[in-house]
Amino acid sequence: MAETKSHTPDGPPTDSSDSVQEHYDPESEYQYPTGLSATLILTSITLAYFLFFLDLAVISTATPAITSEFDSLVDVGWYGGAYQLGSAAFQPLSGKIYSQFPIKWTFIVFFIIFEIGSAICGAAQSSPMFIVGRVIAGVGSAGISNGSATTISAVLPIKKRALFMGLNMGIGQLGLAAGPIIGGAFTTDVSWRWCFYLNLPLGVIVGGFLLFNTIPERKQKSPPLQILGTAVRSLDLPGFMLICPAVVMFLLGLQFGGNQHPWNSSVVIGLLVGAAVTFALFLVWEYRQGDDAMVPFAMLKHRVVWSAAMTMFFSLSSILVADFYIAIYFQAIHNDSPLMSGVHMLPITLGMVMFTMISGVLISVLGYYLPFSLAGGAISAIGYGLLSTLSPTTPVANWIGYQILYGVASGCTAAAPYIAVQNLIPPNQIPQAMAIIIFWQNIGASTCLIAANAIFSNSLRTQLQQRSDEIGLAPDLIIAAGVRSIRDLVSGSQLTAVLAAYAISIDHVMYLGITVSVAVLVFSPGLGWTDIRKVKEFQKFSNEAIGSGGK
Repeated sequence: MAETKSHTPDGPPTDSSDSVQEHYDPESEYQYPTGLSATLILTSITLAYFLFFLDLAVISTATPAITSEFDSLVDVGWYGGAYQLGSAAFQPLSGKIYSQFPIKWTFIVFFIIFEIGSAICGAAQSSPMFIVGRVIAGVGSAGISNGSATTISAVLPIKKRALFMGLNMGIGQLGLAAGPIIGGAFTTDVSWRWCFYLNLPLGVIVGGFLLFNTIPERKQKSPPLQILGTAVRSLDLPGFMLICPAVVMFLLGLQFGGNQHPWNSSVVIGLLVGAAVTFALFLVWEYRQGDDAMVPFAMLKHRVVWSAAMTMFFSLSSILVADFYIAIYFQAIHNDSPLMSGVHMLPITLGMVMFTMISGVLISVLGYYLPFSLAGGAISAIGYGLLSTLSPTTPVANWIGYQILYGVASGCTAAAPYIAVQNLIPPNQIPQAMAIIIFWQNIGASTCLIAANAIFSNSLRTQLQQRSDEIGLAPDLIIAAGVRSIRDLVSGSQLTAVLAAYAISIDHVMYLGITVSVAVLVFSPGLGWTDIRKVKEFQKFSNEAIGSGGK
């Protein structure tokens, strides 16, 4: 059963940079689930979060096999980017949905959508079908990532929340870190399709644990049918109909640029301009909606919120860029099987998992999250700088050491922005705050993955063209063959020239990693120097409270 937890605030918030006037204590007289019920709920959302990250990373070592089966090397950016596109497009709406509908049933519906997308990916018969499945899985993941943070705030008191958030992120990072190995094992010994079918049986456990337990609500919510009857206003559907096409046009413009169409083509320019105009209309609409907006401006104005959003914009990018292209490095240049490329990426796996857990525990004990975010950004920049020197002759000790640095950095940056926001926002506003942060996180990851693909594809084409006399084959023929089929086309000195082209192109991608890591350092200080061990009042964000007008 449940027991009542409460506390008395010991002072005003330490961050006074925003003139928020309204303060209150949401912990008083709130009943948290305890015992087996709390354990099952937290286990289910943690397992779902693990699957969310696993699905993001498992594709890295499976991608070469997929490109070979579908002859689709030019679609590599979409295999990761489509997942982020679906998640980013639906993320703002997910926050509004969680604020209106019961947390439990909202989470289950989003998880079912995620499972449907996984099933389509596993059964895909073409590259376009696979990409569609990734988009659908991404839509479901929008509610999983938001729902995990929302559920933690509903199930745990403040003093336990930071520690469990660190552990939850750690287990999520385990999925991100173990993804390449699991993907490699399935691709080598069974089929890459089982990288996605795996989600289905594990999903039964997630659903079962949630179905028979109750997640408490901070406020009484209207019946679902009543909400649906006023969905245009209550869910801010006009706002969604503006932000969704803006995201899609923006990411399509990035994907098409330099690939299907030149950057100065009317198609690419039209998509990017259309995205900018639609996003501007979205901002105007949201401002006019005031506190009823899908993305309340009162929340966006706070330094910690926008700093967390921009930090996560670059933080996940700094994790994913290397994951995809180190796997290509091992499979193309070292001729690793998908499984062995995952094994050779163990330094990343171990560093990431260990330091995500360690940083989560240390943040809970020491109370400060900013040092870990800053350290992670700095170490990541150094790691990417070293990874940009990879070549076909790089010694084993070197590429192991470079990966360890990168893995440690990824672990340090994982949880800080989430903990910072949960320490500031009242629980009933957490879904919308998380939606803002995760939206920008996904936009950043999508943008950087597509940018990385553009850098890699354009560089590889240029490098192969420069060596065309030496290779004796057209660059398009080599690119179309896919990573795993290089040695079926060339050998000897021809192969040496192709591998050199691949290595240089991968090095160019690592320069992007340096850039996004430095950006983490730039935006992290806005998270503030706050001691999360001190119990304090939350700040309620509304236009009325900050005197900014609106509704």
